[in-house]
Amino acid sequence: MTMNRTHLLQRGLTLTLGLVLGLLAGCERPPVETVQRGYRGTAMVQVYNPRTLAEQAPANQAPAPLEAASPDGPKAAQVYQNVKVLGHLSVGEFNRTMAAVTAWVAPKQGCAYCHNVQNFAEDTLYTKVVARRMLQMTQTVNVDWQRHVGKTGVTCYTCHRGAPVPKEIWFQPLAPKAGSNFLGDRAGQNAPAETVGLASLPNDPFTPFLLNAEGIRVAGTQALPADNRHSTKQAEWTYGLMVHMSKSLGVNCTQCHNTRAFGSWENSSPPRLTAWYGIRMARELNNEFMVPLTDTFPANRRGPGGDVAKVNCATCHQGAHKPLYGAEMAKFHPELLMKSPAPAASGVTALTTDDMKTLQTLPAEAPKPGAPG
Repeated sequence: MTMNRTHLLQRGLTLTLGLVLGLLAGCERPPVETVQRGYRGTAMVQVYNPRTLAEQAPANQAPAPLEAASPDGPKAAQVYQNVKVLGHLSVGEFNRTMAAVTAWVAPKQGCAYCHNVQNFAEDTLYTKVVARRMLQMTQTVNVDWQRHVGKTGVTCYTCHRGAPVPKEIWFQPLAPKAGSNFLGDRAGQNAPAETVGLASLPNDPFTPFLLNAEGIRVAGTQALPADNRHSTKQAEWTYGLMVHMSKSLGVNCTQCHNTRAFGSWENSSPPRLTAWYGIRMARELNNEFMVPLTDTFPANRRGPGGDVAKVNCATCHQGAHKPLYGAEMAKFHPELLMKSPAPAASGVTALTTDDMKTLQTLPAEAPKPGAPG
């Protein structure tokens, strides 16, 4: 009897210890830092772990800017052939931007990642066509979406971080084959997915909200109107998006919401409005820039269903509440803070590698022709 009692006691202690460890697994080991996000007494506090921040710091370190180039001298569009973006820059400024883009996107591959080095003017490599459009996308973000990015802006490095393909992109998942699941239609959920923190929520919250414009709502604002379609299912999709945003920015719900009234804008903090614009910005970038490039990308760069890579919150933020912790890289590249004017007609011939080396040594007193119209 004593042995049985001892055995039961040991099993009970083991079970208790397991439960305690399971509960503590979701807690942060001290010391932690807290930042108040809302009014006192509302529990709107962000908790940051210094160890986690230290681990993220190297990936959010902005590179030093290149030395500024002179705006004097001939314009790029008047010297180089087939310059459709940034042609209004001087040759020196244009070469500086190209050097920066190389360092931001393809430091190992170099110019050859986008260009035929025997004829830089050719558009034979798909990467050049994509890069040109991505420059225009960067300019669009900095000009049209300041209500999300502020005056800080973005550069190619914000997403790429020195890699040809950004670390955080998304593709639409393949729909399950009919009759392949004995449980019936799982409605895109109940399958572990990092996108929603391994929860049972719908694991593709991007297609309805960052590609399509489905309503983001947990609860209706009126009682039983005929058009109140804010169902439990819609709430689950919304929660999926919110989990993604929380994880992408390294914050919890109280970054934007007062948890006593999630839907109340009056009780929300200012970042909620910033996030509202961010959702719409991502949607526009996907539809206006990424999706039209689908046929430009080769099959091996597309998703399992043939769709093009798209952006979400993590593409820029990568775990930080502000991309690169708010480093102001764009201010060193004013050419990315404005939309480029339409290119002027050019009759110049394509440049060889030797021609480019010669142009880089043009004297300061080179003639200053009028800017292209």
